[in-house]
Amino acid sequence: MFAAELRDGLIEIEEVSRFPNGGVDVDGVFRWQLRRLYEEVVAGLSMAARAALLRGGVLVSAGIDSWAVDYGRIGTDGRLLEDPVHHRDSRTHPAFEAAIAAVGGWKLFERSGIALLSFNTLYQLLADRSARPEDETATVLLIPDLLGYLLTGRSAWEKTNSSTTQLLTVSREWDTELMEMLSIPPSIVGDLTPPGTVLGPVSDPAALEAGVPPDLLITSVASHDTASAVLAVPAVDERFAFISSGTWSLVGVEIDEPVVTRQAFEAGYSNELGAFGKTRLLRNIMGFWPLQEVIREFEGDGVDLDLAALMLDASSIPRFQYLIDAESSVLLTTGDMRGRIAELCGHDRPAPRQPAEFARCILDSLALAYRRAIRGIEEVAARRVDTIHIVGGGAMNEQLCQMTADACGVPVEAGPIEAAAIGNALMQFRALDLVDDDLWGMRWMVRRSFGVLRFEPDPSQGLLWQSAEESLSTTRVTDRLG
Repeated sequence: MFAAELRDGLIEIEEVSRFPNGGVDVDGVFRWQLRRLYEEVVAGLSMAARAALLRGGVLVSAGIDSWAVDYGRIGTDGRLLEDPVHHRDSRTHPAFEAAIAAVGGWKLFERSGIALLSFNTLYQLLADRSARPEDETATVLLIPDLLGYLLTGRSAWEKTNSSTTQLLTVSREWDTELMEMLSIPPSIVGDLTPPGTVLGPVSDPAALEAGVPPDLLITSVASHDTASAVLAVPAVDERFAFISSGTWSLVGVEIDEPVVTRQAFEAGYSNELGAFGKTRLLRNIMGFWPLQEVIREFEGDGVDLDLAALMLDASSIPRFQYLIDAESSVLLTTGDMRGRIAELCGHDRPAPRQPAEFARCILDSLALAYRRAIRGIEEVAARRVDTIHIVGGGAMNEQLCQMTADACGVPVEAGPIEAAAIGNALMQFRALDLVDDDLWGMRWMVRRSFGVLRFEPDPSQGLLWQSAEESLSTTRVTDRLG
């Protein structure tokens, strides 16, 4: 959680609190610990309010962004029925196949512009309704809207995040016809809320008792964290691609209108709504999730790993010795990540065994996936990419930034690291009339406030990356995301 302040036309952010957040197995279902997460949010808001008072200021607004697609079910009594199910839970696969069989894959994409990913909200809802024929759900709310509801009592369906559900049409309205076709009651959703809407003050008695100010306004921001992060990309013109790099890597470009073509569908691209009515044409790539799981598994075996030292050790291993398809759906779930990576290496390529070998494999494979995604998106969107902006935690990995520049053949600008928090703050500033800048004015403000680290491509590396890509394409490839 971050506190942001606007001072002399520059943005200043400060970390207020940080807490672990992940899924847990509950009776065979992988779930988010929503109640604990809410308690951490309340504690962070209380801390931010106290810190503001100590500096002679006041905390006036808060906005919530998070990952997409997952949701909480609210019962007829207005209470959360259960902790939300995690998108990495495997329950959606039968529903995913059934929806494609009933409607058709191309038709589903044509209606929404969203890539067919088995964890999309649409398929989660179908899986839930299959498991609960007599469902008592009155409303479903995506995670940021759910937390806002718990704080204020007001239900909202923020538009950028709702666009990821595959329940909106290409014109960005609820696809009630599709819902009815698949026996999903349209009554479980409500009016779409544009980012920058002030929802109202905090009203939850428990939050107020914990020290959250009663006059603190909760503002609906571009609540998918990638939408907030892309808002804060410090680009200087439209010819850029972004990589929002963290547990997931979202690789794409910002355009004015969705690209709903067979080519985009078959290549696995998705059209998600961004701030200021923009469209983020992107691909979902696994990101640092496999590396996080590999580290967790080694540490479970008693191997203590330092990330910086691991990256240094990985840099000494010859490139392209271990390669996998970083977009493979095999990597989506938890459990035995090392074994699944070894399986993806196939019989034609050695499999990593040591921590540094796994790290090298994941870094090389991610950079190759970025190359494929950028090259593909230039063709699908008919848009030349002159610069790649890496924002989020991956911007700290200078090795991956340089590899991405070399693989894609264009400069990479890294930073800001906390782009999602900055984009979140920008939308709040705008909602409160503290800034009147347009999208590009905001981006210039970010660039002046935080700067970037630039990585120039090495022209001599291009053929090596092309050869590695061709080599990977000849190995056994499993189903990819989308």
